[in-house]
Amino acid sequence: MSAEQPGAATPFELVLVVPEAAIEAVGEALDALDALSVSVEDADAMTEAEQALFGEPGMPPPKEGWQRSRVVALFPDEAGAREAAVLLAAQDFFDGCRVQGVRAVPEQDWVRLTQSQFEPVEITPTFWIVPSWHEPPAQAREVIRLDPGLAFGTGTHPTTRMCLRWTATHAPVGPRVLDYGCGSGILAIGAAKHGAREILAVDIDPAAVESTRLNAEANRVALQAGLPDAAKGEHDLVLANILATPLKVLAPLLCAHVRAGGHLVLAGILARQADELREAYAPWLALEVSDEEDGWILMTARKP
Repeated sequence: MSAEQPGAATPFELVLVVPEAAIEAVGEALDALDALSVSVEDADAMTEAEQALFGEPGMPPPKEGWQRSRVVALFPDEAGAREAAVLLAAQDFFDGCRVQGVRAVPEQDWVRLTQSQFEPVEITPTFWIVPSWHEPPAQAREVIRLDPGLAFGTGTHPTTRMCLRWTATHAPVGPRVLDYGCGSGILAIGAAKHGAREILAVDIDPAAVESTRLNAEANRVALQAGLPDAAKGEHDLVLANILATPLKVLAPLLCAHVRAGGHLVLAGILARQADELREAYAPWLALEVSDEEDGWILMTARKP
């Protein structure tokens, strides 16, 4: 998919069929993947299998969800919707779920709608994410200019905010930084704003790589962006904001990229998954929970 100007891409919907047992986990994952909105309805509506979830007055519903739910997640572009489908399919909880399709949303004043949904985001009192159509707050000393575009990571999700907050509060972060799974490049740009000079950002999606390059140029930040094979050598800081399952698979690779005395910062992890991540990384590094927000945690480690 060719690069477009941020905000100019056609929005796409990812449509899923999800069994009752997986609906909460899928919803949380779509939130982590920066879906702009998520709607849930009975997949068996208007059939003999349709279920009503209304309880008696003053009483809770008999069930929390339908036997099969139709979940529609909205993304800014086709690349985002399709990458979300791939990442969800790799999760343990997606067993029994089905991707029904990815489709374009009927044309509308998408730029105006998108702009109305994105306001400046505070990371710290002096560090803000500011869309191009807003002026930075008066108290902002460091600003990342970022518009909704080709890839994940606009600063609105707790996992992104926690990574950026860690970077800001540990500045200067060291000269060499690796952002693994860079999405929009927001974490790499944040590292550049806080002391990094040799920055490498990688992602499996070529559209994310292009988005990172464009966002770096817009923020006057120098970095290298490429596919995962470009990740070489050891770094003072390795950032990875993905999801728990790929983070466990990547444990030996990510740890190998951290230099002695350097830091590993992981996000995309639910609080209940902390022990799984500790166990997966134990042969190389001792992870600890460094931050928590809205049920999501930030896990970090320092290499001896």
